[in-house]
Amino acid sequence: MAGFDALIFDVDGTLADTERDGQRVAFNRAFAEAGLDWEWSVELYGRLLSVTGGKERILYYLDEYNAGFPRPDDLAGFVGDLHRSKTRHYMALMAEGSIPLRPGVRRLLEEARAAGLRLAIATTTTPENVAALIESTLPAGARG
Repeated sequence: MAGFDALIFDVDGTLADTERDGQRVAFNRAFAEAGLDWEWSVELYGRLLSVTGGKERILYYLDEYNAGFPRPDDLAGFVGDLHRSKTRHYMALMAEGSIPLRPGVRRLLEEARAAGLRLAIATTTTPENVAALIESTLPAGARG
């Protein structure tokens, strides 16, 4: 790692496959909890990832893949409730340790730290999601 002063990482798809193994699963759990028969497969979720933002992704899904779903009068509230439920399920998945780091990531982080490199994360993911991933996959104090 000679010649480097720092390594900057993204989270989703880089440190862990949080989209496929976390967010998608959490969305599906939220849908089931709400009594909806929606199931986002890996393939469908891959297409939905062209839209940034969970609430926006739900709206896009309704427009492009489930246009026959009767929209509630308070669509924004409905989508907001689904998204909050998804976030709760996602955090539970993190707490369970259900979303591992990608192969080799932990070793890379440990070797970079031992070599004295600064480590940073640049992401649009919420700080809470980043903290949950780090705390569930790395030793205590790794957030520092």
